[in-house]
Amino acid sequence: MASVAFYTVGCKVNFYDTEAIWQMFKNEGYEQVDFEQTADVYLINTCTVTNTGDKKSRQIIRRAIRRNPDAIVAVTGCYAQTSPAEILDIPGVDLVVGTQDRDKIIPYVKELQAQRRPINAVRNIMKTREFEELDVPGFADHTRAFLKIQEGCNNFCTFCIIPWSRGLSRSRDPKNVVSQAKQLVAAGYNEIVLTGIHTGGYGDDLEDFSLADLLWELDKIEGLGRIRISSIEASQIDDRMLEVLKHSSKMCRHFHIPLQAGSNEVLKRMRRKYTIEEFEEKIAKIRAFMPEVAITTDLIVGFPGESDELFKEGFEAIKRIGFSEMHVFPYSKRTGTPAARMEDQVDEEVKNARVQQLIDLSEQMQLSYAEKFVGQVLEVIPERDEKGAWGAGYVAGFSDNYLQICFEGSQDLTGKLCRVQVTKADANTSEGRLVRVMDQAVTQALA
Repeated sequence: MASVAFYTVGCKVNFYDTEAIWQMFKNEGYEQVDFEQTADVYLINTCTVTNTGDKKSRQIIRRAIRRNPDAIVAVTGCYAQTSPAEILDIPGVDLVVGTQDRDKIIPYVKELQAQRRPINAVRNIMKTREFEELDVPGFADHTRAFLKIQEGCNNFCTFCIIPWSRGLSRSRDPKNVVSQAKQLVAAGYNEIVLTGIHTGGYGDDLEDFSLADLLWELDKIEGLGRIRISSIEASQIDDRMLEVLKHSSKMCRHFHIPLQAGSNEVLKRMRRKYTIEEFEEKIAKIRAFMPEVAITTDLIVGFPGESDELFKEGFEAIKRIGFSEMHVFPYSKRTGTPAARMEDQVDEEVKNARVQQLIDLSEQMQLSYAEKFVGQVLEVIPERDEKGAWGAGYVAGFSDNYLQICFEGSQDLTGKLCRVQVTKADANTSEGRLVRVMDQAVTQALA
C-alpha cells in the first residue's frame, strides 16, 4: 500500500485544507504515516504570513527530501502560491501547487510516478473567482468540526501578504455548506466552527445572501448543538447578524474580533477600516444583544510608527473595551508589504516589553471574565486528551462562551454535550463539576 505523510505550517484554514487533501489520497487507497517516517509521498502545506513562515516551510521541505530521497515531494499552500520558483530551486521538490487546483494533486502525483520531471502548477490567484470545493467528512484529532465557508481577502492591510497568496474573497455555495454541515452532524459532531481567511466576508460576492442568511440555514439543522464563527470583523456584525445572535439557540456566545491596534493613528497606518470609537461602539452593541458574550481579539504590537505615547493610548483603549482573551503578536516585517518599507520601525526590545504588558493584561481580563461564571452551569464539549494533560478521571473542553473547563469524568464523555457547574475560575483553565450529560442525569455520586 502506498503511503503519504503531511506537514502543515500555519493557520486553521491550512489544517482544513490538509485534511481535505488527505481525503483525496485516502480515496486512492493511500495510508497516512507520521511525517517522521519513510513515506512514498510527502505533502507540505506552507505558510507565508511572516518571513519566518517561509523559512520554516523551507526547513520542513528539506527534512522530507532527506528522509526519503526517492519520495515524491509536493508543496502547497501560501508560500507555494507566492514563491513557486524559490521552492522549485530546492533540489528534490517534485510538485508545487498553490492555494488552488488542489483537486489535481492526485493526477499530478500519478504523472510524476510515470515520469519524474518537476511540475510548477501555480496559476495567478488574483484571477480566481470561484471557491474551491474541498470536503472534509471528519477530523481525526478534534471533537469540534471545522467547516471552511470562505477563501481569500479584499482588505489589503499594510502588514499582510495574504490577499496575494489566497486571492480575493470568494464564498462557498450555501447549498454545499449546509450539505457538508449535515454530513458532519451525521458523523457525530456537536459543534461546527465556520472558518475562512476572512470568514465574515462570506456573502460579499453572492447575490442577496449574507453570512446571517447562512447562519439561519445552519440553525435549522437537526442534531447540531453549536455554531461558532472562527473570526469576524466588527464592521461585519450588522443588525441582521445581531438578530441571529439574539434568537438562535445554537450560536455560541463567543466572537473573535481582531482589533490589531488600540490607537487610531496606528489603525490608519495599518489600513484598517475603522476607528477605535467605531470598534468600541460595535462591541457595546453586541454586548447589549448578548450580555455574557466572550469577545477575544488579535493585537499587533510595535507596528512601525507606534510611539510610547500611541502604545499607552492604545493600552488604555484596550483596557476600557475589555476582552475575555487577547492573542498578542509583536509586529514582524513581511517582505513585499507596505509596512515593511515604512520608516519608524520599532526596536525589538521595546516590542517585547510591550507584548509582555499586554499578555499580563490579557491574563487579568481572562480571569475576571471567568470569575463571572463561578456557580453558573455551562454547556461543555470535552475534547480528546491524547497527551493525558488532565490526569486520570478528568476531562476538559470549551463552553459555548469559550471558557476551558476541566472536570471529573471519564473519556467516553469526549464529544458529548455536558452541563457543567463552574466551581473555580482561572485565567487559563477553570474547574467545574459535572451536572448532566445531554439528557442523562448523572449519578448521585457525582452530584
